[in-house]
Amino acid sequence: MQLIIVSGRSGSGKSVALRVLEDLGYYCADNIPVNLLPALVRSVSDSYDKIAVSVDVRNLPKDQQELDDILEYLPGFAEPNIFYLDSEDQILIRRFSETRRLHPLSLADFSLDKAIKKEKELLDPLIRRANITIDTTDMSIHQLAERIREKILGKKDKQLIITFESFGFKHGIPKEADYVFDARFLPNPHWEPELKPLTGLDKPVIDYLASHSLVQKFTWQIQTFVQTWLPHLERNNRSYLTISIGCTGGQHRSVYLAQTLGERFARTHSNVKIHHREQEK
Repeated sequence: MQLIIVSGRSGSGKSVALRVLEDLGYYCADNIPVNLLPALVRSVSDSYDKIAVSVDVRNLPKDQQELDDILEYLPGFAEPNIFYLDSEDQILIRRFSETRRLHPLSLADFSLDKAIKKEKELLDPLIRRANITIDTTDMSIHQLAERIREKILGKKDKQLIITFESFGFKHGIPKEADYVFDARFLPNPHWEPELKPLTGLDKPVIDYLASHSLVQKFTWQIQTFVQTWLPHLERNNRSYLTISIGCTGGQHRSVYLAQTLGERFARTHSNVKIHHREQEK
């Protein structure tokens, strides 16, 4: 049986994750008390072989030993995978301000910022047990949904998912990058008036960058690096690999490189994803 426990601070995307898991065929239960988890698993195991439950700070036992005992009491056929979702404090504050929702700990007379910090302290026992941690700070709902699907399907199919992601350094380095390559030294289409409003997906920009030997050499070296170490990463039982390529704004050079490399690897690998972070915002 596959059992997934989804937890994280309020506003980090637990509800989105649970909807994705439901679409993937999991029996889903939202915010159940943790002490009921063993009974739930036993009661539905005859009908379902995939279960996902969402746990938030309101449903955790106060004693960490009690949490350990509950998880140990789970049936032997239901080894849990714990997904922990989180975001930066300021992003969580902004999300609560936009939705005007009440934080679960606000009833304890905490201000919003203090409630968010306190929540992380209370979730620490689950954080330390988490198999997969996802930072949703820079993710849209659709990006988070895709990331959850990648994690689940990658584990299910035992195939390494390779993601080539473009980004702009001025917007920050992606939190989940395994390898980061800096393309800011390459010729910049931004300074060509006719290319400035375009992206690395447009043919004039592609032709411009492809015409520079420096760009082609850098592309080849990244490709060689990944090809060299990919077999070792696969033997290490990884489920996913994220190659992030950045330029200044994430519009031209990084987009061209991520797209080009992703398309090349897709010819020989079945699980290749291409994300253009700044284009998808």
